[in-house]
Amino acid sequence: MSSAASSLQGQSTAGTGTLAGTLTPDALRRRAGQRRQMFVAQAVSYSLGGLVLLIYSYAGTVPIIVPSSYFLCGLTLTGIFAVLSEAHFNDRFEDHYLTISQIACNVALQLGFLVAAPEIGYAFLSVLFLIFGFGALRMTSRQAAIAWTLTTLGVAPIFLLTSVPIGMPVSTPVERLAAMLAFVLTIGQCAFVGLYGSSMRMMLYNRGVELKAANKRIEELAELDELTGSFNRRCIMRVLDEEVARAHRSKAPCSIALIDLDWFKRINDAYGHPTGDEVLRTFAITVFANLRAIDKFGRYGGEEFLLVLPDTPDDSAAQILDRLRAIIADLDWSAFSPGMRVTISAGVATLKPNETPDAILARADSALYLAKSRGRNRIASA
Repeated sequence: MSSAASSLQGQSTAGTGTLAGTLTPDALRRRAGQRRQMFVAQAVSYSLGGLVLLIYSYAGTVPIIVPSSYFLCGLTLTGIFAVLSEAHFNDRFEDHYLTISQIACNVALQLGFLVAAPEIGYAFLSVLFLIFGFGALRMTSRQAAIAWTLTTLGVAPIFLLTSVPIGMPVSTPVERLAAMLAFVLTIGQCAFVGLYGSSMRMMLYNRGVELKAANKRIEELAELDELTGSFNRRCIMRVLDEEVARAHRSKAPCSIALIDLDWFKRINDAYGHPTGDEVLRTFAITVFANLRAIDKFGRYGGEEFLLVLPDTPDDSAAQILDRLRAIIADLDWSAFSPGMRVTISAGVATLKPNETPDAILARADSALYLAKSRGRNRIASA
Protein backbone atom coordinates (compact mmCIF):
# COMPACT_ATOMS: atom_id res chain seq x y z
CA MET A 1 0.00 0.00 0.00
CA SER A 2 1.12 3.52 -0.72
CA SER A 3 -0.54 5.63 1.96
CA ALA A 4 1.49 7.88 4.20
CA ALA A 5 4.89 7.21 2.74
CA SER A 6 4.29 9.50 -0.19
CA SER A 7 3.78 12.36 2.17
CA LEU A 8 7.51 12.81 2.00
CA GLN A 9 8.04 12.47 -1.72
CA GLY A 10 8.30 16.14 -2.53
CA GLN A 11 11.10 16.84 -0.16
CA SER A 12 14.30 18.42 -1.34
CA THR A 13 17.73 16.98 -0.77
CA ALA A 14 19.00 19.59 1.62
CA GLY A 15 19.08 18.60 5.23
CA THR A 16 18.19 22.12 6.32
CA GLY A 17 16.66 25.04 4.57
CA THR A 18 16.86 28.79 4.98
CA LEU A 19 14.63 30.78 7.29
CA ALA A 20 11.82 32.63 5.56
CA GLY A 21 13.18 36.05 6.42
CA THR A 22 16.20 35.51 4.22
CA LEU A 23 14.29 34.12 1.22
CA THR A 24 12.89 36.06 -1.70
CA PRO A 25 9.14 35.95 -2.41
CA ASP A 26 9.82 33.84 -5.50
CA ALA A 27 11.74 31.30 -3.40
CA LEU A 28 8.92 31.14 -0.85
CA ARG A 29 6.35 30.59 -3.61
CA ARG A 30 8.49 27.88 -5.16
CA ARG A 31 8.82 26.06 -1.85
CA ALA A 32 5.08 26.33 -1.20
CA GLY A 33 4.43 24.89 -4.67
CA GLN A 34 6.70 21.94 -3.93
CA ARG A 35 4.80 21.26 -0.71
CA ARG A 36 1.46 21.41 -2.54
CA GLN A 37 2.66 18.71 -4.92
CA MET A 38 3.63 16.62 -1.92
CA PHE A 39 0.20 17.00 -0.31
CA VAL A 40 -1.60 16.10 -3.53
CA ALA A 41 0.52 12.95 -3.79
CA GLN A 42 -0.22 12.16 -0.15
CA ALA A 43 -3.98 12.51 -0.69
CA VAL A 44 -3.82 10.22 -3.73
CA SER A 45 -1.75 7.76 -1.72
CA TYR A 46 -4.29 7.59 1.09
CA SER A 47 -7.05 7.15 -1.48
CA LEU A 48 -5.26 4.12 -2.97
CA GLY A 49 -4.60 2.72 0.49
CA GLY A 50 -8.26 3.17 1.38
CA LEU A 51 -9.21 1.32 -1.82
CA VAL A 52 -7.17 -1.72 -0.77
CA LEU A 53 -8.83 -1.70 2.64
CA LEU A 54 -12.20 -1.35 0.96
CA ILE A 55 -11.55 -4.60 -0.90
CA TYR A 56 -10.81 -6.28 2.40
CA SER A 57 -14.08 -4.87 3.71
CA TYR A 58 -15.91 -6.27 0.69
CA ALA A 59 -14.38 -9.66 1.46
CA GLY A 60 -15.66 -9.39 5.01
CA THR A 61 -12.19 -9.37 6.53
CA VAL A 62 -12.63 -5.97 8.21
CA PRO A 63 -15.71 -3.81 8.84
CA ILE A 64 -16.42 -0.88 6.52
CA ILE A 65 -15.44 1.52 9.29
CA VAL A 66 -11.75 0.60 8.80
CA PRO A 67 -11.28 1.77 5.18
CA SER A 68 -13.53 4.81 5.64
CA SER A 69 -11.74 5.85 8.85
CA TYR A 70 -8.33 5.27 7.28
CA PHE A 71 -9.24 7.42 4.30
CA LEU A 72 -10.70 10.23 6.41
CA CYS A 73 -7.84 10.20 8.92
CA GLY A 74 -5.29 10.30 6.12
CA LEU A 75 -6.98 13.22 4.39
CA THR A 76 -7.37 15.05 7.71
CA LEU A 77 -3.69 14.63 8.50
CA THR A 78 -2.76 15.79 5.02
CA GLY A 79 -5.13 18.75 5.33
CA ILE A 80 -3.60 19.87 8.62
CA PHE A 81 -0.11 19.99 7.16
CA ALA A 82 -1.48 21.64 4.00
CA VAL A 83 -3.13 24.40 6.04
CA LEU A 84 0.11 25.00 7.96
CA SER A 85 1.96 25.17 4.66
CA GLU A 86 -0.46 27.65 3.09
CA ALA A 87 -0.18 29.81 6.22
CA HIS A 88 3.62 29.71 5.70
CA PHE A 89 4.06 28.26 9.18
CA ASN A 90 6.59 25.81 7.69
CA ASP A 91 8.79 28.64 6.43
CA ARG A 92 9.69 29.57 9.99
CA PHE A 93 11.85 26.45 10.21
CA GLU A 94 15.03 25.37 8.50
CA ASP A 95 13.36 22.10 7.50
CA HIS A 96 10.31 23.60 5.84
CA TYR A 97 8.84 20.15 5.12
CA LEU A 98 8.62 19.44 8.89
CA THR A 99 10.13 16.02 8.26
CA ILE A 100 10.11 14.70 11.83
CA SER A 101 6.55 15.90 12.41
CA GLN A 102 5.32 14.25 9.23
CA ILE A 103 7.11 10.99 9.96
CA ALA A 104 5.84 10.91 13.55
CA CYS A 105 2.23 11.62 12.57
CA ASN A 106 2.17 9.14 9.68
CA VAL A 107 3.85 6.40 11.73
CA ALA A 108 1.37 7.01 14.57
CA LEU A 109 -1.50 6.70 12.08
CA GLN A 110 -0.23 3.38 10.74
CA LEU A 111 0.36 1.95 14.23
CA GLY A 112 -3.08 3.08 15.33
CA PHE A 113 -4.73 1.17 12.52
CA LEU A 114 -2.42 -1.78 13.15
CA VAL A 115 -3.93 -2.05 16.64
CA ALA A 116 -7.45 -1.39 15.36
CA ALA A 117 -7.27 -3.94 12.52
CA PRO A 118 -4.47 -6.42 13.31
CA GLU A 119 -5.97 -9.03 10.99
CA ILE A 120 -4.53 -7.02 8.05
CA GLY A 121 -1.65 -5.59 10.06
CA TYR A 122 0.96 -6.43 7.40
CA ALA A 123 -0.52 -3.71 5.21
CA PHE A 124 0.11 -1.02 7.82
CA LEU A 125 3.56 -2.33 8.80
CA SER A 126 4.75 -2.28 5.19
CA VAL A 127 3.98 1.41 5.03
CA LEU A 128 6.53 2.09 7.79
CA PHE A 129 9.35 1.01 5.46
CA LEU A 130 8.08 3.39 2.80
CA ILE A 131 7.81 6.27 5.25
CA PHE A 132 11.45 5.84 6.23
CA GLY A 133 12.44 5.24 2.63
CA PHE A 134 11.11 8.61 1.59
CA GLY A 135 12.28 10.30 4.77
CA ALA A 136 15.82 9.01 4.31
CA LEU A 137 16.08 11.03 1.09
CA ARG A 138 16.44 14.20 3.11
CA MET A 139 16.77 13.43 6.82
CA THR A 140 19.88 14.40 8.70
CA SER A 141 21.53 11.77 10.89
CA ARG A 142 20.01 13.43 13.96
CA GLN A 143 16.54 13.43 12.42
CA ALA A 144 16.93 9.77 11.42
CA ALA A 145 17.89 8.83 14.98
CA ILE A 146 14.90 10.70 16.39
CA ALA A 147 12.48 9.15 13.87
CA TRP A 148 13.83 5.64 14.48
CA THR A 149 13.58 6.07 18.25
CA LEU A 150 9.99 7.32 18.10
CA THR A 151 8.99 4.47 15.79
CA THR A 152 10.67 1.90 18.04
CA LEU A 153 8.81 3.28 21.06
CA GLY A 154 5.58 2.85 19.13
CA VAL A 155 6.22 -0.60 17.64
CA ALA A 156 7.79 -2.32 20.66
CA PRO A 157 4.72 -2.21 22.95
CA ILE A 158 2.50 -3.62 20.20
CA PHE A 159 4.75 -6.63 19.69
CA LEU A 160 5.88 -7.15 23.27
CA LEU A 161 2.95 -6.07 25.44
CA THR A 162 0.00 -7.27 23.37
CA SER A 163 -0.99 -10.63 21.95
CA VAL A 164 -2.99 -9.40 18.97
CA PRO A 165 -2.28 -11.52 15.88
CA ILE A 166 -0.82 -9.52 13.00
CA GLY A 167 -2.13 -11.17 9.89
CA MET A 168 -2.09 -11.21 6.13
CA PRO A 169 -5.36 -12.91 5.11
CA VAL A 170 -5.29 -14.69 1.73
CA SER A 171 -7.88 -17.38 2.24
CA THR A 172 -10.32 -16.11 -0.40
CA PRO A 173 -9.78 -14.83 -3.95
CA VAL A 174 -10.84 -11.32 -2.93
CA GLU A 175 -8.39 -11.27 -0.03
CA ARG A 176 -5.66 -12.54 -2.31
CA LEU A 177 -6.52 -9.71 -4.74
CA ALA A 178 -6.26 -7.17 -1.92
CA ALA A 179 -2.93 -8.58 -0.75
CA MET A 180 -1.62 -8.54 -4.30
CA LEU A 181 -2.65 -4.88 -4.71
CA ALA A 182 -1.06 -3.95 -1.39
CA PHE A 183 2.25 -5.50 -2.42
CA VAL A 184 2.08 -4.07 -5.94
CA LEU A 185 1.57 -0.57 -4.54
CA THR A 186 4.36 -1.10 -2.00
CA ILE A 187 6.77 -2.33 -4.66
CA GLY A 188 5.74 0.58 -6.88
CA GLN A 189 6.59 3.05 -4.15
CA CYS A 190 9.91 1.32 -3.50
CA ALA A 191 10.71 1.75 -7.19
CA PHE A 192 9.60 5.37 -6.95
CA VAL A 193 11.95 5.95 -4.00
CA GLY A 194 14.83 4.62 -6.10
CA LEU A 195 13.90 6.71 -9.13
CA TYR A 196 13.35 9.79 -6.99
CA GLY A 197 16.71 9.32 -5.28
CA SER A 198 18.37 8.84 -8.67
CA SER A 199 16.77 12.01 -10.01
CA MET A 200 17.95 13.93 -6.97
CA ARG A 201 21.50 12.63 -7.42
CA MET A 202 21.39 13.69 -11.06
CA MET A 203 20.02 17.08 -10.06
CA LEU A 204 22.79 17.49 -7.48
CA TYR A 205 25.38 16.44 -10.05
CA ASN A 206 24.06 18.95 -12.58
CA ARG A 207 23.96 21.67 -9.96
CA GLY A 208 27.51 20.77 -9.00
CA VAL A 209 28.61 21.14 -12.61
CA GLU A 210 26.79 24.46 -12.87
CA LEU A 211 28.34 25.62 -9.60
CA LYS A 212 31.84 24.72 -10.78
CA ALA A 213 31.24 26.63 -14.00
CA ALA A 214 29.90 29.61 -12.06
CA ASN A 215 32.86 29.53 -9.66
CA LYS A 216 35.25 29.33 -12.59
CA ARG A 217 33.54 32.32 -14.17
CA ILE A 218 33.71 34.23 -10.88
CA GLU A 219 37.42 33.45 -10.61
CA GLU A 220 37.94 34.64 -14.16
CA LEU A 221 36.04 37.85 -13.49
CA ALA A 222 38.02 38.38 -10.30
CA GLU A 223 41.23 38.19 -12.36
CA LEU A 224 40.15 40.36 -15.27
CA ASP A 225 40.04 44.09 -15.72
CA GLU A 226 36.41 44.97 -16.35
CA LEU A 227 37.11 47.58 -19.02
CA THR A 228 39.77 45.92 -21.17
CA GLY A 229 39.35 42.19 -20.47
CA SER A 230 43.05 41.90 -19.66
CA PHE A 231 44.34 40.66 -16.31
CA ASN A 232 43.90 43.13 -13.49
CA ARG A 233 46.89 44.42 -11.54
CA ARG A 234 46.69 41.82 -8.77
CA CYS A 235 46.57 38.96 -11.25
CA ILE A 236 49.28 40.20 -13.61
CA MET A 237 51.60 40.79 -10.65
CA ARG A 238 50.99 37.22 -9.50
CA VAL A 239 51.74 36.03 -13.04
CA LEU A 240 54.96 38.05 -13.00
CA ASP A 241 56.04 36.40 -9.73
CA GLU A 242 55.27 32.94 -11.13
CA GLU A 243 57.11 33.51 -14.41
CA VAL A 244 60.15 34.98 -12.67
CA ALA A 245 60.30 31.95 -10.36
CA ARG A 246 59.89 29.57 -13.30
CA ALA A 247 62.60 31.33 -15.31
CA HIS A 248 65.03 31.07 -12.40
CA ARG A 249 64.30 27.35 -12.03
CA SER A 250 64.60 26.52 -15.72
CA LYS A 251 67.32 29.07 -16.52
CA ALA A 252 65.10 30.22 -19.42
CA PRO A 253 65.01 33.86 -20.54
CA CYS A 254 62.07 36.00 -19.52
CA SER A 255 61.31 39.57 -20.52
CA ILE A 256 58.65 42.07 -19.51
CA ALA A 257 57.43 45.37 -20.93
CA LEU A 258 55.64 48.29 -19.32
CA ILE A 259 53.44 49.91 -21.97
CA ASP A 260 51.93 53.36 -21.73
CA LEU A 261 49.46 55.06 -24.10
CA ASP A 262 51.02 58.37 -25.10
CA TRP A 263 49.21 61.53 -24.04
CA PHE A 264 46.17 59.56 -22.90
CA LYS A 265 45.02 62.31 -20.56
CA ARG A 266 44.77 64.62 -23.59
CA ILE A 267 42.53 62.04 -25.31
CA ASN A 268 40.18 61.99 -22.30
CA ASP A 269 40.17 65.79 -22.08
CA ALA A 270 39.65 66.35 -25.80
CA TYR A 271 37.23 63.53 -26.67
CA GLY A 272 35.69 62.54 -23.33
CA HIS A 273 36.10 59.56 -21.03
CA PRO A 274 33.72 57.26 -22.98
CA THR A 275 35.95 57.68 -26.04
CA GLY A 276 39.00 57.14 -23.86
CA ASP A 277 37.49 53.87 -22.63
CA GLU A 278 36.93 52.73 -26.22
CA VAL A 279 40.55 53.57 -27.02
CA LEU A 280 41.71 51.40 -24.12
CA ARG A 281 39.47 48.53 -25.26
CA THR A 282 40.69 48.77 -28.85
CA PHE A 283 44.30 48.87 -27.71
CA ALA A 284 43.79 45.76 -25.52
CA ILE A 285 42.04 43.86 -28.32
CA THR A 286 44.87 44.70 -30.69
CA VAL A 287 47.47 43.50 -28.22
CA PHE A 288 45.59 40.23 -27.64
CA ALA A 289 45.42 39.67 -31.40
CA ASN A 290 49.18 39.96 -31.71
CA LEU A 291 50.41 37.98 -28.70
CA ARG A 292 51.65 34.43 -28.43
CA ALA A 293 49.69 31.92 -26.40
CA ILE A 294 52.32 31.93 -23.65
CA ASP A 295 52.39 35.71 -23.25
CA LYS A 296 50.49 37.37 -20.39
CA PHE A 297 48.98 40.85 -20.61
CA GLY A 298 47.43 42.88 -17.82
CA ARG A 299 46.42 46.39 -16.85
CA TYR A 300 49.01 47.77 -14.47
CA GLY A 301 47.13 50.96 -13.73
CA GLY A 302 45.28 53.68 -15.64
CA GLU A 303 46.69 53.67 -19.17
CA GLU A 304 49.72 51.57 -18.20
CA PHE A 305 49.88 47.87 -19.05
CA LEU A 306 52.30 45.08 -18.17
CA LEU A 307 53.27 42.47 -20.75
CA VAL A 308 55.06 39.32 -19.55
CA LEU A 309 57.02 37.48 -22.27
CA PRO A 310 58.21 34.03 -21.08
CA ASP A 311 61.07 32.31 -22.93
CA THR A 312 61.94 35.59 -24.65
CA PRO A 313 65.45 37.11 -24.68
CA ASP A 314 66.01 40.87 -24.77
CA ASP A 315 66.44 41.29 -28.54
CA SER A 316 63.28 39.30 -29.34
CA ALA A 317 61.32 41.20 -26.71
CA ALA A 318 62.34 44.54 -28.22
CA GLN A 319 61.30 43.33 -31.69
CA ILE A 320 57.90 42.13 -30.40
CA LEU A 321 57.24 45.47 -28.73
CA ASP A 322 58.39 47.52 -31.69
CA ARG A 323 56.13 45.54 -34.02
CA LEU A 324 53.25 46.08 -31.60
CA ARG A 325 54.07 49.80 -31.44
CA ALA A 326 53.92 50.07 -35.24
CA ILE A 327 50.59 48.21 -35.38
CA ILE A 328 49.02 50.55 -32.82
CA ALA A 329 50.33 53.65 -34.61
CA ASP A 330 48.98 52.42 -37.97
CA LEU A 331 45.44 51.76 -36.73
CA ASP A 332 42.70 54.02 -38.10
CA TRP A 333 41.74 55.82 -34.90
CA SER A 334 39.69 58.38 -36.81
CA ALA A 335 36.72 56.05 -36.44
CA PHE A 336 36.45 57.35 -32.86
CA SER A 337 37.01 60.95 -33.79
CA PRO A 338 38.41 62.66 -36.90
CA GLY A 339 42.09 63.37 -36.60
CA MET A 340 42.63 61.14 -33.56
CA ARG A 341 46.02 59.44 -33.37
CA VAL A 342 47.12 56.99 -30.69
CA THR A 343 50.66 55.78 -30.06
CA ILE A 344 52.38 53.85 -27.30
CA SER A 345 55.72 53.90 -25.52
CA ALA A 346 57.20 50.88 -23.79
CA GLY A 347 60.07 50.00 -21.52
CA VAL A 348 61.49 46.50 -21.95
CA ALA A 349 63.61 44.60 -19.43
CA THR A 350 64.98 41.06 -19.48
CA LEU A 351 65.37 39.06 -16.26
CA LYS A 352 68.87 38.86 -14.80
CA PRO A 353 70.17 35.99 -12.67
CA ASN A 354 68.68 36.05 -9.16
CA GLU A 355 66.72 39.21 -9.98
CA THR A 356 63.44 39.75 -8.10
CA PRO A 357 60.11 40.66 -9.73
CA ASP A 358 60.25 44.11 -8.14
CA ALA A 359 63.73 44.73 -9.50
CA ILE A 360 62.92 43.81 -13.10
CA LEU A 361 59.71 45.84 -12.88
CA ALA A 362 61.68 48.85 -11.68
CA ARG A 363 64.09 48.51 -14.64
CA ALA A 364 61.16 48.29 -17.07
CA ASP A 365 59.66 51.40 -15.50
CA SER A 366 62.96 53.27 -15.92
CA ALA A 367 63.12 52.19 -19.56
CA LEU A 368 59.54 53.42 -20.08
CA TYR A 369 60.48 56.79 -18.61
CA LEU A 370 63.44 56.89 -21.00
CA ALA A 371 61.19 56.16 -23.99
CA LYS A 372 58.89 59.01 -23.00
CA SER A 373 61.77 61.44 -22.49
CA ARG A 374 63.00 60.64 -25.99
CA GLY A 375 59.75 61.82 -27.53
CA ARG A 376 57.30 58.91 -27.03
CA ASN A 377 56.07 56.46 -29.68
CA ARG A 378 59.17 54.39 -29.18
CA ILE A 379 60.63 51.41 -27.32
CA ALA A 380 63.49 51.59 -24.82
CA SER A 381 65.34 48.72 -23.17
CA ALA A 382 66.90 48.62 -19.74
